[in-house]
Amino acid sequence: QVQVVESGGGLVQPGGSLRLSCAASGILWHLYRKGWYRQAPGKQRELVAMISADSTDYAESVKGRFTISGDNAKNTVYLQMNSLKPEDTAVYYCNYHRLSRGTDVWGQGTQVTVSS
Repeated sequence: QVQVVESGGGLVQPGGSLRLSCAASGILWHLYRKGWYRQAPGKQRELVAMISADSTDYAESVKGRFTISGDNAKNTVYLQMNSLKPEDTAVYYCNYHRLSRGTDVWGQGTQVTVSS
């Protein structure tokens, strides 16, 4: 059974940094595309960043500020967030998408609040 556990959210001032982590168990790393999504109050969930075997992709709003990376040995995907803005405030979810089956596993979500 696939399980994912997120960590690393919190309260940070504008301009600050946070790193989110998402550790997975019960998966074969290379079969999944990994991503981070976020959902702000009253808004739809949106893609923030994704990483596959040979590429990364980012939402325009976070390009140059956020970096997604993965550690195969630890089955963990990270989201390094720098130069945070109040509009980055949201619940952040990690996602493991199994490419061949089109199925998804979601993390439980972690709150990121950017405020002075």
